[in-house]
Amino acid sequence: MTNNLKKLKQVLAKEGLRFTCQREEVWKEILSSGEHRDADEIYHSLREKGISVSRATVYRTIDVLVKYNMVRKLDVGVGPSKFEHKIDISHHDHIICMKCGKIEEFVVNQIENLQERVAEQYSFKLVRHIHQLFGICKDCQ
Repeated sequence: MTNNLKKLKQVLAKEGLRFTCQREEVWKEILSSGEHRDADEIYHSLREKGISVSRATVYRTIDVLVKYNMVRKLDVGVGPSKFEHKIDISHHDHIICMKCGKIEEFVVNQIENLQERVAEQYSFKLVRHIHQLFGICKDCQ
């Protein structure tokens, strides 16, 4: 059994939820995509693959995965939140189009360094951050 599957079983047990084939399929679906998708997109993708799963199971499973830091929830300003897995991916930030919802990932070392300096200036130990920029993409301008 893979470490990812073991972790899924552990977090479901902590939440008092049973490990089921449907919850495993939700997790696999999230892991299989590098895209930022909302819960309904994940649900429809599973259904299109012939996997019988309820919306409630998809939503509950995603909530648990977010709570245990296996999935990142992105508030994109308009519309439903988007999700991406956090397994074996490097840190990155997001720039989001406010018209079409397109999301681009980016890393700018100067921003990362500045955050560290700001935290140090205020005597904080930086644990995590969420950096999202909102604008209008080239296609929507």
